[in-house]
Amino acid sequence: MHIPDGFLDAKTAITTGVFSFGGLGVALRHAGRHVQSRQIPLIGLAAAFIFVAQMINFPVAGGTSGHLLGATLAAVLLGPSAAVIVMSCVLIIQALIFADGGLLALGANVLNMAIVAPICAYGVYRTMRLMFRDRRGQLISASIAAWCSALVASVFCAGELSLSGTASWNLALPAMAGMHSLIGIGEAAITMLVLAAIGKTRPELLNEEGDRNIGIERKAIYVYGSIIIAGLLILVVPFASKLPDGLEHVALSLGFQYNSSLSAPISPVLKGYGFPGVESVSKASAVAGLVGAFAVFGLSFLVARILIPKDTGNSSTDFHHL
Repeated sequence: MHIPDGFLDAKTAITTGVFSFGGLGVALRHAGRHVQSRQIPLIGLAAAFIFVAQMINFPVAGGTSGHLLGATLAAVLLGPSAAVIVMSCVLIIQALIFADGGLLALGANVLNMAIVAPICAYGVYRTMRLMFRDRRGQLISASIAAWCSALVASVFCAGELSLSGTASWNLALPAMAGMHSLIGIGEAAITMLVLAAIGKTRPELLNEEGDRNIGIERKAIYVYGSIIIAGLLILVVPFASKLPDGLEHVALSLGFQYNSSLSAPISPVLKGYGFPGVESVSKASAVAGLVGAFAVFGLSFLVARILIPKDTGNSSTDFHHL
């Protein structure tokens, strides 16, 4: 769902950029007040994991693939404002270094996937938790929220394509929503599996009452997280589906895949997740993914460290200050 440069006109790119800047500012201020310093390592690790997970496309239907968005995972684990920061850092690194999403379309991508998706996911998740209160209900709530977040983000994307004159609303909406309603099933399944694994190994991370980070050692977070991310890069990323993703499929079917009405003047250094000097495509993608994971971790960790004061003395988390 990463919109490349050329799909949006100037007015839409500027408008979505303004909305994204404002939404990100609100999230940064909220996180600075309510997110605990103990969550900083988890914020960095969540960003790195989501970045790597987004490299893993899975086949859907009709020659199309999808990948995890991750907004629901971030919102459930960290709360809405921290999730906005995590997703924004992922998208910024993807655009700047890998050309995964256009530089001029970054505002739209942040709006869709870093603001709308996690806020929608969190709202649906908290609503569903009123009905499903046990641990199994938590997984059900998260999976429903994940499906909704993917669908709503795709609807916003369709609206931006329509505002730009790239595709009519009557064509873009059913195409984007229909395709991402299928991709959302994969999003829901992966989200449920990841949260189930976390619930088995570190259930305190899913505790919604009080301090969810008691007893979490930073060293353990770094060690286990690094092992998981390295495993994904080595064992899974090389086998990711090469089929076009949802937006690419819609662009091909509606005939705007070569639209170049607004293009960025520079080319990112690791465009297409390749790596200079590495001939093997699978090895190049793994190395590029490692570079990206470090970059995303570093950016999100730095932002969180700057924003979140040490030992605020406030045991309330993001979940209780929305």
